[in-house]
Amino acid sequence: MAASGSTPIDLSTALVMQATPLADWLIILPVALCITTGAILMMVRRSTRLHAAIAISGLFLLVAINAALLWKVVVDGPFTMVMGRWLPPFGIAFTADVTGASLALAGALAALACAIHANADMDEAGRRYGFYPFLMLLMAGVSGAFLTGDIFNLYVWFEVLLVSSFGLIVLGSTKEQIDGALKYAVLNLIGTTLFLIAVGYLYAIFGTLNMADIAARVTTAGSEAPLMTLAALFTLAFAMKAAAFPVNFWLPASYHTPKIVVSALFGGLLTKVGIYALLRVMIMLFPVQRDELSLVIAVVAALTMILGAMGALAQNDLRRMMGYIVISGIGTMLAGVAIGSPSAVGGVVFYALNSVVVMTALYLTIGHAARIGGAWTMSDLSGLYTKAPVFSGMALALFFAGSGLPPFSGFWPKAMLTKSAIDIGAWWLAASILVSGFLCTIAFARVFLLCFWRPSPPGMKAVATVANPPSLAPVVALTLLVIGVGLFPEQVMKLSQQAADGLADPAAYIRSVFPQGAVR
Repeated sequence: MAASGSTPIDLSTALVMQATPLADWLIILPVALCITTGAILMMVRRSTRLHAAIAISGLFLLVAINAALLWKVVVDGPFTMVMGRWLPPFGIAFTADVTGASLALAGALAALACAIHANADMDEAGRRYGFYPFLMLLMAGVSGAFLTGDIFNLYVWFEVLLVSSFGLIVLGSTKEQIDGALKYAVLNLIGTTLFLIAVGYLYAIFGTLNMADIAARVTTAGSEAPLMTLAALFTLAFAMKAAAFPVNFWLPASYHTPKIVVSALFGGLLTKVGIYALLRVMIMLFPVQRDELSLVIAVVAALTMILGAMGALAQNDLRRMMGYIVISGIGTMLAGVAIGSPSAVGGVVFYALNSVVVMTALYLTIGHAARIGGAWTMSDLSGLYTKAPVFSGMALALFFAGSGLPPFSGFWPKAMLTKSAIDIGAWWLAASILVSGFLCTIAFARVFLLCFWRPSPPGMKAVATVANPPSLAPVVALTLLVIGVGLFPEQVMKLSQQAADGLADPAAYIRSVFPQGAVR
């Protein structure tokens, strides 16, 4: 027991003593909401008829929270909440900036679209085996990854979304799904192991895992610190997560196997978390090392986008084709990381936001096409335009957006990235972006001509009609969003550039964590 004359302990040197402002709780609400909603779904696991309503309500609230969070960081700048009231870098920090908040909002919109689609399309077995609880757990991982300010907890949230994605990919338990899940699991676990090794290596060098702390101290690290090795490890780990060449073969081997709504979630969200992590680490934390690795990243980017587009051209199965389209888009974003200028990074952020929406909508669209035509292959599908002309028009708009053609949303980030490549004299990289876009255009044109425009054989009828408003509503909403952003891109372009400026100059990010400049 301390003596009465003991010197009082100044807790303010270790703990946050002030009450947390109410608005700052926004930063942890996305994760807390997803985990809580998932727990409620588990508690009512025997009443699967309630699952869709609970999950959709939770995701509507998640969209609202993320929209408020984005508004706050745009107006007030980055802000931080540290868990357990411990001061950083010892407390685990959640830090929101424009990059993380905007991607969290886009991810929530994609998840909401998939949840609404699944309400009309997911069978009873899928609900019973936990589609909606896994969806909420996945969104907890995605939200945590976008909002964490601690690099070890970035790894933790990667693990959370991976565990839930393992559950989603095997819903149905078919032989094809088990085979796809095995490939997906093995390659992602290798990437996760590399990530964990890099995190341990980073802690050994800096003695901290707080990203703001690392960003502030990396410029003072001695020349003996093996930062290039560390940056190369992180680049390889995140390239594997994002499905970049030559470690991309797990994606087309697995994304076509689950139910189409699960493929939509994966194609829209998961690889973008890898790109986000690459932006956060290589642009904000290790810009000098990124510059040294820029040629390697650029070559990988060109090969990823070109080979992805060529793979899409070679496919007959629509689901496999979409997997290669995802890969091609990853290569385009990697090109922006390789260039590294603020305009290029802004193009990457814009492209990532667009890809979350467009890829989700495209996967849901081919699901509707297969339901109408009764097949997944281009050789067996035909006459969809005659059977569903309005739906076919929406599909064409999404095909244009996926190809990067005006006046749709996919055009603007590709234009930004192409200009950024030309500005630094990387003509071959700009040409790769344009060639990959041209090849993707041919791939999508092939789908439209064979599946939608080609007349059906005489006497062949539609297997189903597209007149299912609850199931089709997400595709309609996402298509309208794609058209709206394409026609009026200024606000998204401004938001993306603000995100890029925050990554290139993390001073505001660091001040949100260390407001008094108290970096160790």
